[in-house]
Amino acid sequence: MADGAPGTVVTEAPREAARSAGGADGTRETDGERRRTDLRMAALALLPLGLLAAAALLGQYVRPGADDWCFLPAARDHGITGMIEKFYFEDNGRIANALLVGAYAKPGVAGHQWFAPVTGLLTLGILWAVTALGLRRAALRVPRGVPLLVASMVTAVFLFASPNTYKTFYWPASAVSHTVAPVLACTAVIPLLLARSRRQRTAAAAAAAAAGVCLATLSEQASVVGVVVLSAVLLLAGRIFTGRRRTLARYWCLAGIAGTAAGTLLLLTSPGSRTRRERYGANSSMFAPESLGGSLDAFGRILGTLLTSWHYLGAVAAGVLLGLMCRSGGSRSAPVVLRHRSLLLAGGILAFLVSGYLCTVIAYPVFGPGVAVVSRTWNDYLLLYVVALTGGGALLGRALRGPARYTGPARAAAVAVCAVCCAGLAVSLGHLGADMSERARAWDQQDRWLRAQAAGGARVLPYTPLSVAGMGEPFGKHGSWPAGCVADHYRVDKVTHGTRLP
Repeated sequence: MADGAPGTVVTEAPREAARSAGGADGTRETDGERRRTDLRMAALALLPLGLLAAAALLGQYVRPGADDWCFLPAARDHGITGMIEKFYFEDNGRIANALLVGAYAKPGVAGHQWFAPVTGLLTLGILWAVTALGLRRAALRVPRGVPLLVASMVTAVFLFASPNTYKTFYWPASAVSHTVAPVLACTAVIPLLLARSRRQRTAAAAAAAAAGVCLATLSEQASVVGVVVLSAVLLLAGRIFTGRRRTLARYWCLAGIAGTAAGTLLLLTSPGSRTRRERYGANSSMFAPESLGGSLDAFGRILGTLLTSWHYLGAVAAGVLLGLMCRSGGSRSAPVVLRHRSLLLAGGILAFLVSGYLCTVIAYPVFGPGVAVVSRTWNDYLLLYVVALTGGGALLGRALRGPARYTGPARAAAVAVCAVCCAGLAVSLGHLGADMSERARAWDQQDRWLRAQAAGGARVLPYTPLSVAGMGEPFGKHGSWPAGCVADHYRVDKVTHGTRLP
């Protein structure tokens, strides 16, 4: 078909077609060479997978803290339905958020310990499925281990390159709202990529609408990111997709936006949301000129932190490997027009910048200028940042493809960067694990003593604050909060500030 004709699939140049049959230099790979490449990519994927496994094992050292102290007695006494009622009528109006909070708070400490392993596996599985299906839909062939490598590197960088990994990955109260939310939004992409029949296309649009409702009542910031991304795809659909896929993508985006709007309306009209806005003065201050200017300054500082954090190079390196090793599958029915991949990347970067600033505007009334260092609030748009870095790396990898004497060094450099980034993340994770283990031992010791004293009839007990990774604790730097919730948890009248462990 003619290159550049609207609505047509743009095929690769003859040289690229020749490359698709084999190696980067246009030579045909043997079955043995392909198997060795598959094994090498699978072996490289073991680095981020090992990091994820080690991080999951550290979940055994998670203990409740900060907001969790208040969720524990509420879930124990009123169950998940009581949590939903409490959130909707009193706290913030987030129904889906209350459902997930109740799910991990109801089992008590065990729920907190299993939260990180379960969400880590969920994140990896979703991103792996999206990566593999996306490559298939774009008619791109890659060695078998590459989708898993890309998904695992993106997962590891997203979860562990944060300035505060504990609050990003291990603290359930934060992760539910800011880390899990954007990952769950990605699940709506899977039905879109799988849809072939009319019924499946309808189901994909329905899934997008349902995901929008859920996202809006889970995290306001993540829903903003979702709307911005869907709007960008809607505007670029004519350049990205072809034929029926273009129409499906547009309907899917509109369904997602409509679902998010419905969920936002449900959230904003809730008594809990009104209470929260009045508490922080968000109704009047969010769009005040000084707030918008302060948000812009804070987002600029956030960008400075992200752009100077070298661990994110792991996502770029994974993208480079993807670009070096992907080949056109030769299908003329591919829904993605490869000619406009640079436009797609530019749209992703712009969506990240717009959504990141808007999320900062939303959080500014609560945190003020401190939002620039409250890194857990960045996670709503941080996944989009990591995906954009991976996409940029893929474009760089495609540009570096050529004779083996050029491709080989580029591939080796990308592998080295992946390994170094995983090693760096492992070091910081090891330090965090040591702190978590120390806190867990002290927490368990104090927990046993408090339970024994409460069972013996004591009504007022001392509580010694135990913090990790800057977590809020009763009688810490944030004052006595949540001392009342600790007292409710141990069924006593009051806890006082203890100075040493029992």
